[in-house]
Amino acid sequence: MEKTYRIEGLDCANCARKMEEALNALDGIASAKVNFLLQKVILQYDADDEKEVIKQVKKTCRKIEPDCELIG
Repeated sequence: MEKTYRIEGLDCANCARKMEEALNALDGIASAKVNFLLQKVILQYDADDEKEVIKQVKKTCRKIEPDCELIG
């Protein structure tokens, strides 16, 4: 499944790069692309574990950028 989420509170391109690397390392994520300019993240993941995957994505994003919020 591929889904796009808007990211609020993403303040720098370096944080976006770190976020993309961390998301791609998560179990259940096939691909993650973070676009700093558009303030979006495109995720490809297994739809069977959607709730758990999104929970981990949000947790990971907040570790890098504490004020960040995924909206989708």
